[in-house]
Amino acid sequence: MPFDENTYLRIKKLLILKGIEFVDKKMFGVIAFMLNDKMCFGVMKEQIMLRVLDENYEALLHKNHFHTMDFTGKIMKGFLLIEQEAFVSDLALSEILDYGIEFSINGVLKSKKNK
Repeated sequence: MPFDENTYLRIKKLLILKGIEFVDKKMFGVIAFMLNDKMCFGVMKEQIMLRVLDENYEALLHKNHFHTMDFTGKIMKGFLLIEQEAFVSDLALSEILDYGIEFSINGVLKSKKNK
């Protein structure tokens, strides 16, 4: 599942311009961006995977080209898939990234309990 190199480069450039420290990692055929040790967004094919705070999740689902993420066949709450049509301009992409950046600052990761 290759990722779109152009989208990856656009995200990288915007993060640098915003002065955001990040690590990018290839995982499961996608490229993920880690901020504050949290996966906040990534590129999967031509789409962006976006992790958002719970309070933003439902409202963003109502935006055009924003969808639930069901990467594993099960909806992953807190994660969205965003089609390219939503981030044609750098301004639109920057606004999308801001939700992931907000998650990296204020988001709480839920621990997985051993079963």
